[in-house]
Amino acid sequence: MEGHTAERITLARLPSGVELETTVHTYDGADDGPTLYVQAAQHGREINGSEVLRRFHEELDTEHLAGRIVAVPVADPLTFDRVSYTTPEQLDSINPNMNRVWPGDEDGTLHERMAAALWEYASEADAIVDLHTGSRDMLTHVVFMEGDRESRALAEAFGTDLLLSEQAGDDADVEWEERDFGGKFRVAATREGIPSITPELAHNKEIVESAVETGLTGVVNVCRHLDMLPSAPVENGDPVLARNHLGRVDAADSGLFVVESGHEIGDSVEAGERVGTLYDPATYEIRQEVETDRDGILYSLTRESTVCGGGKLLSVALLREE
Repeated sequence: MEGHTAERITLARLPSGVELETTVHTYDGADDGPTLYVQAAQHGREINGSEVLRRFHEELDTEHLAGRIVAVPVADPLTFDRVSYTTPEQLDSINPNMNRVWPGDEDGTLHERMAAALWEYASEADAIVDLHTGSRDMLTHVVFMEGDRESRALAEAFGTDLLLSEQAGDDADVEWEERDFGGKFRVAATREGIPSITPELAHNKEIVESAVETGLTGVVNVCRHLDMLPSAPVENGDPVLARNHLGRVDAADSGLFVVESGHEIGDSVEAGERVGTLYDPATYEIRQEVETDRDGILYSLTRESTVCGGGKLLSVALLREE
């Protein structure tokens, strides 16, 4: 493809001396325009984003592109090879989750060094799309920082049935700090003045056609929104605007979770609706009667019945009027 280059770069070095590498694709358009940075598989089991970028590569015609696209289909090869969400403790016991260390540190832990290497590319962009995938129990959605109008515009262009704004810093509750969300790639980039979104395409560990199609349409829509590709963004779902309150209903204890509600993800719910029961499988004792914690949209509901205390059972997003 004319205008396309693929560069192997070193992200960090393993204890054995083996260099940890990934590939950065660059697409230079025939005309001047903004720079878009897109990456996938920052969590290695979230592979639908990688497939999105492969298909985007096959479909992109750089003769019709204005500006530059930088794409990294495997942002974290360590977790990718292990089909995992985090890196083993032996490799990075301090920062096992790469999406908590941005913009990274070239002299820091393994994940901090990896993030710093990619930040050199991302920090030069005019917009960022960080492709993720949730579980099959999560509604496809796009997250952007509350109050950032340009990031919201990116989310609206990308599409999906649910657009989630996320409060940050002093505007968020204590959970935001407890979970180190200040080190998320999207948050770090937005704070640097780069509009950024995180699409959660749903389904991990397997290529799911509907998720890939949504992601591919979304990336093309972002390019059109930025006037990098001709035509206007096309419909990509029926977007509902809501706020990710960062809260969730967790398991009060370990046991078996039995869903006893007819609700599906995407349904509107009211606070106090019965969703299921958490049992002790050995004694049959009821450990928790699980209810929704607020009015809103049920956007995740755990279907794997064996749960540990503190594990997420469901999440409800708060509807926004505007």
